[in-house]
Amino acid sequence: MSGTYLGMPAFPRAARTAVRDRTLRGNLRHATHTIRAKRAKAVTEVSDWAALREAGKQIKDHTLRHLDRYLVQVEEAVTAAGGTMHWAADADEANRIVTDLVKETGETEVVKVKSMATQEIGLNEALEAAGIRAYETDLAELIVQLGKDRPSHILVPAIHRNRGEIRDIFAREMGAWGRPAPKGLTDTPAELAEAARLHLREKFLRAKVGISGANFVVAETGTLVVVESEGNGRMCLTLPETLISVVGIEKVVPTWRDLEVFLQTLPRSSTAERMNPYTSTWTGTTDGDGPRTFHLVLLDNGRTDTLADEVGRQALRCIRCSACLNVCPVYERAGGHAYGSVYPGPIGAILSPQLRGTGSEIDASLPYASSLCGACYEVCPVAIDIPEVLVHLRERVVQGGAAMRRGNKVVLKPAKGHAAERAAMRAAQWAFTHPGVLRTGQRLASRTRRFHPRTLPGPGRAWTGSRDLPALPAEPFRDWWQRTRGGKDDAK
Repeated sequence: MSGTYLGMPAFPRAARTAVRDRTLRGNLRHATHTIRAKRAKAVTEVSDWAALREAGKQIKDHTLRHLDRYLVQVEEAVTAAGGTMHWAADADEANRIVTDLVKETGETEVVKVKSMATQEIGLNEALEAAGIRAYETDLAELIVQLGKDRPSHILVPAIHRNRGEIRDIFAREMGAWGRPAPKGLTDTPAELAEAARLHLREKFLRAKVGISGANFVVAETGTLVVVESEGNGRMCLTLPETLISVVGIEKVVPTWRDLEVFLQTLPRSSTAERMNPYTSTWTGTTDGDGPRTFHLVLLDNGRTDTLADEVGRQALRCIRCSACLNVCPVYERAGGHAYGSVYPGPIGAILSPQLRGTGSEIDASLPYASSLCGACYEVCPVAIDIPEVLVHLRERVVQGGAAMRRGNKVVLKPAKGHAAERAAMRAAQWAFTHPGVLRTGQRLASRTRRFHPRTLPGPGRAWTGSRDLPALPAEPFRDWWQRTRGGKDDAK
């Protein structure tokens, strides 16, 4: 993934700074509570929601098991429809492919429809280094770009900004990027939207190259699908002469019939709508309609390595609905920037460490950015068991072990800073396999309980920093059982 976010502090330090920002916490609380309440209502309208959820899971799992076959089918269908296929193993290769394609057109500007894959690889920065300016056209992405900011939410990248902040950004920055904001701009939603519309319209009418992502790729026809709420995406997909789509390999679904399931679950889980206002599909090129040249860049960038992990691969089911973010108590308080990745929240805590590895401080800390409450699993429309993967990745961080990196089997070393945890787990394992030692330790702990501290010193301070140690009983359970029951039931 892109180095844009790497080098950030580990999640606990970044989150500690974020929770002190009262404006940020207020913005997040208002937005996430509003979205999740609407989503809950939208889901109850569907009598077979559980069946749709299971269907989505099964479709995704089937596709991932046979991804090699479906990717070849995509290539054949796109090529037959007049498009050109490109394969990118990592971010550098994808950026090089896209940059070269734009250079071949002779253009120095491109318009973009929201694409997390291009944010993941740092495409805007790569284009800028080549003298090409990329203009974001999604309203929230425009706010982030003009504010020299980073996205903090999958669905609403500018969720951390309120209307007053957005007005100030528009008034201050729009002129440097194109048409300036109207004089006397207020923070009413209608005026902010109109300012963005006027600013973007000239970009759409002038741009010769568009860059997009895709929510889904239908293998049987090579059709790409983008769902959105504003219409900016459709302008970006139809007006330019050249369209370049950068898509992760996990976005493939086998058939149109499979797509129908996700067109029901995605809008309800993300925007709480029965269907998206704009669902755009395109297949290759068509004379006299839309772009004359179409390129599809299929991106790996760690996805094949993730696919090799039997537990972690379920993260590749994700359809980027953001439902898990909106119910997560950790995300609500820390915000998206603390995750150090374009993928924040619970899904980012399991996806980023798999795509990038756990070698950096920030990635090694992400599996711990959760209370394991399970709310994320309950709302996920494709039933990703995020708590299970978090625990799995925590084990990898502490113990190290076998993993796939760039298609090669490697043995990961345990991350730094977990020596005490490993020692404690080994001691516990030894005690649990020696009943006499366990019994003696329990009795000793009960008899000395009045001297026990309420918090732990040293490495244990992090665990007791927000909770007291549980009080020990006056006697161990096995002693109580022996005293009150005399072991009578043991003989039955």
